[in-house]
Amino acid sequence: MDNFDPAAFAEYLSRQERKDLLRFLTCGSVDDGKSTLIGRLLYDTKLLFEDQLATLQKDSAKHGTVGEDIDFALLVDGLEAEREQGITIDVAYRFFATEKRKFIVADTPGHEQYTRNMATGASNADLAVILIDARKGVLTQTRRHSYIASLLGIKNVVLAINKIDLVGYSQDVFEKILADYNSFAHVLAFENIQPIPMSARFGDNVTQRGANLDWYDGPTLLEHIEAVDVRGAETERPLRFPVQWVNRPNLDFRGYSGTLASGTVSVGEELVVAASGRKSTVKSIVTYDGEKENAIAGEAVTITLTDEIDISRGDLLCDANQRPEVADQFSAHLIWMHDDALVPGRPYLFKIGTKTVPGSVTEIKYNVDVNTFQHLAAKKVDLNEVSVVNLSFREPIAFDAYADNPETGGFIVIDRLTNLTVGAGMIDFALRRASNIHWQAVDLDKHRRGEAMGQRPAAIWFTGLSGAGKSTVANLVEKRLFALGKHTYLLDGDNIRHGLNRDLGFTEVDRVENIRRVAEAARLFVDAGVIVLCSFISPFRSERRLARDLLEPGEFVEVFVDTPLHVAEKRDPKGLYKKAREGRIKNFTGIDSPYEPPERAEITLAGGMAAPEELADQVVEYLREQGYI
Repeated sequence: MDNFDPAAFAEYLSRQERKDLLRFLTCGSVDDGKSTLIGRLLYDTKLLFEDQLATLQKDSAKHGTVGEDIDFALLVDGLEAEREQGITIDVAYRFFATEKRKFIVADTPGHEQYTRNMATGASNADLAVILIDARKGVLTQTRRHSYIASLLGIKNVVLAINKIDLVGYSQDVFEKILADYNSFAHVLAFENIQPIPMSARFGDNVTQRGANLDWYDGPTLLEHIEAVDVRGAETERPLRFPVQWVNRPNLDFRGYSGTLASGTVSVGEELVVAASGRKSTVKSIVTYDGEKENAIAGEAVTITLTDEIDISRGDLLCDANQRPEVADQFSAHLIWMHDDALVPGRPYLFKIGTKTVPGSVTEIKYNVDVNTFQHLAAKKVDLNEVSVVNLSFREPIAFDAYADNPETGGFIVIDRLTNLTVGAGMIDFALRRASNIHWQAVDLDKHRRGEAMGQRPAAIWFTGLSGAGKSTVANLVEKRLFALGKHTYLLDGDNIRHGLNRDLGFTEVDRVENIRRVAEAARLFVDAGVIVLCSFISPFRSERRLARDLLEPGEFVEVFVDTPLHVAEKRDPKGLYKKAREGRIKNFTGIDSPYEPPERAEITLAGGMAAPEELADQVVEYLREQGYI
């Protein structure tokens, strides 16, 4: 270290900071050579340390698939399962740099079952390298990945026709594959497609020109990704600053922290809170290194304003002259990423920027066949499927169409019970009817109506298996309340299907819609000051959660009639279990459709252990103790 020059090292770091960063991904079908290409790229640009190269040589001998040669795919395929099967499963990210540019590359899996991982890798990419095996040509996954890359806003594509060595470096094969690809890709939103024939295994046209490809006069892969222009998009878009945190270390400082999603911001500039319309002026821009006069997209800053206005996490600060739209209903493209299908009406959380709101998919307009781009009628969306849907959020949010600004038009879907990310989507446009419908204020509310009736309005929700005794107990409870002079109404699962829900069957989709409608009806009864008793199997926790969330705290009382399956089946008053066992009834709860018992019900009744009259008394006593009657 005697010859270490601090000044030279500082200059080196400064040069690295000034380099452009290109994020790109490799995608395509199984065994098209995606991991091998990245490994070759790292090897040829001399970005491997000696110990990495030694490990690669050792791993190639153990796991390699190319004989005695180095298997470059092993540089990226790090999971043991990937090495054993010779496939990519997870998204692998690698950073490297050349004299001209810095790069982050995402190696994404080719198997259809891991399409969600490919979408994850594409979500932040500026360019897609779509590989095609020259022996196989355009395949289903080629189309699928191209469609998803286009859907996620990627404009620049490298069409890497790989393994050209295995077809004798044929120009005719290259041109035929290119024609096949262009025949469907012309309808996608790509702005630039650069075709490159290559052999990732032997390095032809990766970083150096191949001696066997003298008929090709275009750039190598490295030349293209070093030169392609993807700059300026984020800074040229309107100013969007999602507030991540209200920074209040003491009484004298109030700032709004976050990462500038797009545009630029300067001290003295007028900003507006998108949702409320309140305006103020930028007083200062604070960073870890001190205050600065302006900031650009991608920078993490704290902004202070000249005025004290109501701003909290999830709010969006924007250019006062270029405001986003605000709405609560949308049309959107959706990629589903969970084994459990998306069902319309089921409640989820939607996170857009730093804002998280409850909502649901109200309608599946159609699924997209990513092979033919045809629109297919659908009642649900399964894992890895792409759909166009209508969304409804519990409250209005500020947004831009994804095509105009991915940072404020993209969202993820979160399961409310598991907190897992189950989908990702892109807002296309607002449904205008949302802004034309307003809640009509009335002078009398549910509290005054309830006081006049001498009761506290609530929805008493009985849930349990068929034959558990829900309707029997609910009927007895209503009779006791009526005898006490209380105003009640009983909504029963069978009765409601004779009218309001007569159009619904018993598929999972229809069951969700059945409970959604009942929950909305129950809310109206509560608003009228009534104690409404709801007796429904309601097998899914998420739908019972939807019903609970429609009401104010304390207005929803969940009663779990906990009758074991063997007891309910032995009772079988309508003969339904017998028919289900014989296969004459499909999707029957407890037999071939699941029942998810409540985790924290207000009341749990031992349905197989006590008489219905005793169970009804327990419910009435609870209502009396809690002040409902």
